[in-house]
Amino acid sequence: MSAKLDPRTKLYMILVVSAVVMMSATTPLLWGVRIAMTMIPLILLVAEKRYASALRFTILYAIALVLTFRFLSEESTGIVESLLIGYCGIAVQFLPALITAWYVVRTTKIDEFMSAMQRMHVPDGIAISLAVVMRFFPTIKEEYASITDAMKMRGIAFGGGRPSKMVEYRMIPLLFSCVNIGDELSAAAITRGLGGKVKRTSVEELHLRVFDWLLILAFTAAAGIFVVFKYIL
Repeated sequence: MSAKLDPRTKLYMILVVSAVVMMSATTPLLWGVRIAMTMIPLILLVAEKRYASALRFTILYAIALVLTFRFLSEESTGIVESLLIGYCGIAVQFLPALITAWYVVRTTKIDEFMSAMQRMHVPDGIAISLAVVMRFFPTIKEEYASITDAMKMRGIAFGGGRPSKMVEYRMIPLLFSCVNIGDELSAAAITRGLGGKVKRTSVEELHLRVFDWLLILAFTAAAGIFVVFKYIL
């Protein structure tokens, strides 16, 4: 069953999670709050039937979390363990924000997003830039998959046996595609009337439902717990 959220709720989730990941978890309570905050977007991805993304993020976060706890309980004795501690620490620290942002980008329609921006009285310059960015990265992912398929059809894999050719065969076409995609998205925004002087209408009717308010309260409480137990108590 799909849990349809208001775009304003999703943006609030990103804001809170981005603030929380900047604060390190130093007690079991704070670790529990951070893990719970990470599980919410994962559950929402499953509710939106994004099973592959939810599974990949869950496995990656679980591995990083287990390794982090394991290395924290032991003293590092070598370069490899020190590097693993660093990489796992970075993953555990910033994956919650990445997962939340991925959920928002993959489940939010542009017209819903623009309608939410208009409701919040965000300037058109900021709203249009964010809308273009939201469509840019998923489009780049699709373009890279197309380039990979084209290379396979030509029988070229991993640079044709020469890793240095990866730049020529994949990255250069991708860079040219990025330029074209940016121009096309900008033209599409102008065609849709984004940034015009006339107030934009939308067929999407946005309402903060009970589930939206519950999530807002939950993320607000999590942020409050972090601030209180880390900086006040």
